[in-house]
Amino acid sequence: MKLGVLILAAGQGTRMRSNLPKVLHKLAGQPLLEHVVKAAQQLEPEQTTIIYGHGGEQVRTALQHYPLAWCEQRELLGTGHAVMQAESQLADLDAVLILYGDVPLIDTMTIRNMVEHLSQTDLVLLTVSLNDPSGYGRIVRDNHGKVVRIVEQKDASQDELEIAEINTGIMALNRARLNGWLREIENDNAQKEYYLTDVIELAVNDGVDVFTVNPNSEEEVMGVNDRVQLSHLERYYQRELAEKLMQSGVTIADPARIDIRGELKAGKDVFIDCNAIFEGEVELGDGVTVGPNVLIKNSKIAEGVQINANCVIEDAEIGVNSRIGPFARIRPETRLADSVHVGNFVEVKKSEVGSGSKINHLSYIGDSIIGSKVNVGAGTITCNYDGANKHQTVIGDNAFIGSDSQLVAPVIIGEGATIGAGSTVTRDAPSSTLTLSRAKQITVAGWKRPEKNSK
Repeated sequence: MKLGVLILAAGQGTRMRSNLPKVLHKLAGQPLLEHVVKAAQQLEPEQTTIIYGHGGEQVRTALQHYPLAWCEQRELLGTGHAVMQAESQLADLDAVLILYGDVPLIDTMTIRNMVEHLSQTDLVLLTVSLNDPSGYGRIVRDNHGKVVRIVEQKDASQDELEIAEINTGIMALNRARLNGWLREIENDNAQKEYYLTDVIELAVNDGVDVFTVNPNSEEEVMGVNDRVQLSHLERYYQRELAEKLMQSGVTIADPARIDIRGELKAGKDVFIDCNAIFEGEVELGDGVTVGPNVLIKNSKIAEGVQINANCVIEDAEIGVNSRIGPFARIRPETRLADSVHVGNFVEVKKSEVGSGSKINHLSYIGDSIIGSKVNVGAGTITCNYDGANKHQTVIGDNAFIGSDSQLVAPVIIGEGATIGAGSTVTRDAPSSTLTLSRAKQITVAGWKRPEKNSK
């Protein structure tokens, strides 16, 4: 079966009160529309077509890394009209799955089930029973349980208003049948729009046995119309992600206070404290501890690492049993070997730090290569920028850098070298030597501190 997916994403989203197209608002760090595209692509369809309208160029740019077809709906004349715009693109297909760009949590297993049912019928609907179905079109069935029509709330009788099963709008159809039904849809309604849901009554009139499939939860088919609904789905989805992690052996201090905005892979016996945020692709090895208020982005953290409170780690690799923070910043292209200590108020950027080295307090390390078992004293700065270009600092194994030192790059500190506290080093320091560059200390005997003038 040659399957095509249509994703309707042309709505203006006025209730979002935003200049950003609704389908580009983010859930778990990704646009709503991207969630739908990723679910659809798991089906490996012949093509996936986005029906776009409001903010079309922004939408296309945001999804340009996906192999998608695009179709513009210039006039917003309803969901049926939206599908009509793509009719020519569907000509070579056997079946069509229709999804919505503002329903981000649709599950691949659900829509695969719908498509598989097309071997038995020409129309499959995704329906769900709600505790409060107010505002939704109700699924009306006959005495044998067969779908006969959808009735909108404003047109429903009192008995029909008691129906809990509603139409989600998501459907799978035989492509040839769909084309025929689209030609019969009319816009004789108050909004003068062409409603895709009209194909259901047309199908029943043609004797089609309409099948229905149910989602795993209400949230799976919940659309986003405003920021309140977006917030609800965000917390629901984050809770789902947290529960999957906990089931795999991760301890999360409070599942309501974790944000995963990408993909997080975690080993066994990982502990994640409150308000941790993970962006992009993050890997946590066995036994990693992540303290409160930590942000980790696109990084690989090896087993046994301890990340203390209020650290930011981005595009970095941290070796086994290293200790980071509190209040440390590890910037892109940083590679820390095993058992490295990076302490409070330390920033490391685009640097390699060898095993067992320690940078414990109040330091900046940038564009540097640091060997193993190096001790970097408090307040040390690698002066890597001359106002125009960045330069490299190299520190050999077992070197000792005294507190409040400035290493003016390009400079090499030899293996086993010692830099005296308070030194400004502008030339290479030989191995196994002491290098000092500070003013000679003097003591003035009998000196008296100035006194304030009396008033």
